[in-house]
Amino acid sequence: MDFFLDRLARHQGLALASPAPTAYPALLDEAARLSATLPLQARDRAVLLAPPGPDAVVGLLAIWMKGATAVPLHPGHPPAEWDHVLRHARPACAVVHERLRPVLDAVAAPREVPLVDVAARSGAPAAPAAWTDAQTALMLYTSGTTSRPKGVPLSAGQLATHIQGLTEQWHWSAQDAVYAFLPLHHVHGLINILACALYAGARVHLREKFDPAAVYAGIADGEVTLIMAVPTIYHRLLAHHDKATPDEQARFSAGAQKLRLWVSGSAALDGPMFDRLLAVTGQPVLERYGMTEIGMALANPYDGPRRRGEVGVPLPWMDVRLRGPDGALVEGDGEGSIEVHGPGVFSGYFENEAATAAAFTDDGWFVTGDVAAREAGRYRILGRTSVDIIKSGGEKISALEIEAVLLGHPEVSECAVVGLPDAQWGQIVAAAVVAADRGDAETLRERLPPFAKETLAPAKVPKVVRVVDALPRNAMGKVQKPAVQKLFEDHDG
Repeated sequence: MDFFLDRLARHQGLALASPAPTAYPALLDEAARLSATLPLQARDRAVLLAPPGPDAVVGLLAIWMKGATAVPLHPGHPPAEWDHVLRHARPACAVVHERLRPVLDAVAAPREVPLVDVAARSGAPAAPAAWTDAQTALMLYTSGTTSRPKGVPLSAGQLATHIQGLTEQWHWSAQDAVYAFLPLHHVHGLINILACALYAGARVHLREKFDPAAVYAGIADGEVTLIMAVPTIYHRLLAHHDKATPDEQARFSAGAQKLRLWVSGSAALDGPMFDRLLAVTGQPVLERYGMTEIGMALANPYDGPRRRGEVGVPLPWMDVRLRGPDGALVEGDGEGSIEVHGPGVFSGYFENEAATAAAFTDDGWFVTGDVAAREAGRYRILGRTSVDIIKSGGEKISALEIEAVLLGHPEVSECAVVGLPDAQWGQIVAAAVVAADRGDAETLRERLPPFAKETLAPAKVPKVVRVVDALPRNAMGKVQKPAVQKLFEDHDG
């Protein structure tokens, strides 16, 4: 990670604007002192467990200074999830925040993984280890929305592709300031936000969790220059906006219009939400598409039209193609499963040859498992091949299309559409919805199918509707469709 550490060493300004102001030289000095205490050799793996904050950043940099692979854990995950990573990754040590040490120790002790307190910064700083582009710098674990999380090793060269490419594409600079409230164990929070900001010399406002009131006030006060978030965050921000006074709303809109960029990713941003954000902020959100294994692959332009429901065009370093259901590549406009190729794509799952073989085509393209429509070179995500594409009566139906329609109903706050087994149709459409005002569930169940029928073909109209208090989501805010399907286990299709 020479490219990254060397770049940080050139910056003299404020690295962390909050919770405590920390300049780049001080941040690197603390990381170097922690690095000197770590029982690591180059190419070892080290687990990192710390809440989003200065300690998480220092721990990450310290591991990289050792020439080792960082394996970040989510502080909010149950110990069973940590145990899966420890068993699978076999780290040489775990760098942990004192608040989380007792819980991690119960998991790490049986596996004889030594723990190092992230605050142990007493060592004499030494020169960082040298890196090669092929050396694994980061191992992230897939979201596990459709299967058990798999280890995704990313090399220093692949991270350089992502960080340098996105910094240029999204015009990051030392004049920028950004909130970092997304988890630091996934690409979105760790690479797109934190790493790009640090690489550019920008200021990072680290937040242990998303506080809509604080972020709302900060945007109104001009605290940041850009926002990168997931649709769930935007939903909560607009919900706070709706409850604000007219004066507060006016201040927020004035501040929001001064931001240079709003980005959404990690899950589909529905059309009504895009429209509402445009109305409130005066700016169209830049949607993009990516995943752990490939980083970012598609994005709407920084300069140019950003279209509702689209994720744009391939980024300069990525090749993207579609493969139709007949196995042939799709030429021109059409629909098909997304395959990608490029220097940012990972090489294979950690110690999982079967999954790796299944994930790549014979000519080396990664099969994302997502389906998209391409029109005039621009892409629109239709859903996952496994859970978002419903096959009913011989028709392929996009769950995301149905969700976009249901979200247009004024009494629906959130929804998730899945397919349920059906003896006659193969699958039928089912919708789990969260009521906007927690009103009469029975009335909402009755109103939704006729409402959907006004826009959707009969096969796409939900046959089963269930009103729930909340949708099951993972740490990145992605709805877990297998868990949604379990909400309908008592349905006797």
